[in-house]
Amino acid sequence: MMIVMKPTATEEQIRAVIERVESVGARTHLSRGEEVTVIGAIGDREHVQRLELEGSPGVDRVVPILKPYKLASTQFKHGERSVLDIGGRKIGGNNFAMIAGPCTVESREQTLETAQVVKDAGATLFRGGAYKPRTSPYAFQGLGQEGLRLLQEAKDETGLPVVTELMDLRDLDQVLDVADVIQIGARNMQNYSLLSEVGRCGRPALLKRGLSSTLDELLMAAEYILKEGNPSVILCERGIRTFETAYRFTLDLMAVPVLKELTHLPVVVDPSHAAGRRDLVVPLSLAAAAVGADGIIVEVHPRPHEAICDGPQALVADEFADYVDRVQAAAAVAGKALSAV
Repeated sequence: MMIVMKPTATEEQIRAVIERVESVGARTHLSRGEEVTVIGAIGDREHVQRLELEGSPGVDRVVPILKPYKLASTQFKHGERSVLDIGGRKIGGNNFAMIAGPCTVESREQTLETAQVVKDAGATLFRGGAYKPRTSPYAFQGLGQEGLRLLQEAKDETGLPVVTELMDLRDLDQVLDVADVIQIGARNMQNYSLLSEVGRCGRPALLKRGLSSTLDELLMAAEYILKEGNPSVILCERGIRTFETAYRFTLDLMAVPVLKELTHLPVVVDPSHAAGRRDLVVPLSLAAAAVGADGIIVEVHPRPHEAICDGPQALVADEFADYVDRVQAAAAVAGKALSAV
């Protein structure tokens, strides 16, 4: 059961509702957002219902939610879609986001050149990794703080909001100085302390599905962020590990319409990491747009053959504008328009 308080609710009214709920033996969880305060009531449903909280002072509505992910559920918003505004760019609803940039920040030249290319092509946000999780401990791990500085320079030059990954809570303050959206990678999807801290920091988060995670597990991971009062979560399907060996991962495009039934949160697709091959990125992107994804997060590099990380899956910068046009046309079939400034 979710009790949504009015924006004008006083602290006394909030405390009064909590006391009433706890008086019947239920546990409460208070979640505060910028515009709304939500009280989660966990316990005997019949007892909570008997309190008849609807219409009580300060109460906007009472929402019975049977799913374990309360704040992520479509029931929480009565079927309405969440639309995030990130630096004037919208993600969700009828808006289609193009999030593009290099897998990792390698140099000033590579970063600024790519940022300008994706901006000119109409990208919504600029992606780039300053910290990179790698399977091998000997592989390039990113430039760290120098990478963040280059991302800031790219943002200053192009005006594009930045998406970059956070791997370690010790780097949170430095990442917050630059990132407009904090990416939580697939390997950290169930790093619950990291998720909770991102929830408390209030910055929009892009949460990638784990390599072998179910949709319920993805939504429960999102719940860790939402319950801390951060309503701005973007879900990302990036391919799951199956028995197939012809490509890196299996891109679960069926997850997009299913997630749209289960949650109000925006859903984007990462065709680069799923395919691992440049020639598969375009058809997977077109399919993702046509099936109703709220956006694409894709890797772009001016010279992929020179890339330190994941060059074979990066789109060539010179061909990116044509790629955007094709994906935009596919998104239009699903009733979505590219969101860019």
